[in-house]
Amino acid sequence: MGGASEPRSECPINAAVEAFGDRWSLIVLRDIVFGDRRYFRELQTNSIEGIASNILADRLKRLVASGLLTREDARPGQRARYSLTEPAIQLVPVFVQLGSWGIRHRPTSSALNAPAVLLEQGGPALWREFMDELRREHLGSELLARSPSVRERLNAAYLAAADSS
Repeated sequence: MGGASEPRSECPINAAVEAFGDRWSLIVLRDIVFGDRRYFRELQTNSIEGIASNILADRLKRLVASGLLTREDARPGQRARYSLTEPAIQLVPVFVQLGSWGIRHRPTSSALNAPAVLLEQGGPALWREFMDELRREHLGSELLARSPSVRERLNAAYLAAADSS
């Protein structure tokens, strides 16, 4: 991954892939962005892909080193909390496009598709609104909150699709 080591080339696609491009890094970022999971145990126990603890620990370290996450140091007896950085928040449109591609070209679940469809249909305006929410949650931005939040709408879409399955 990028950050600590020299990139293999100066190609912008390579630079992006080196920063967040392996499967588990994208899954960890997805779970923080869309699942609001901020702690190691939440990320591990709620992983629908079943990430192993050693892989999760490695990816969290890599994502911090590459500047996509920050780790709030925990005192003894406390859990370390992870937060998205601005560059990670700016990945929301990338996740939307990956989800749209996945729906069209891979076998997926209708319940898991529902939030991706909502984001695709909402377009860039909804993506910006969601990114603003993430900035409030992860960076402490003072932007005005809207009700219901995009996260609440994504969860409602998921639950409605899951109930109809």
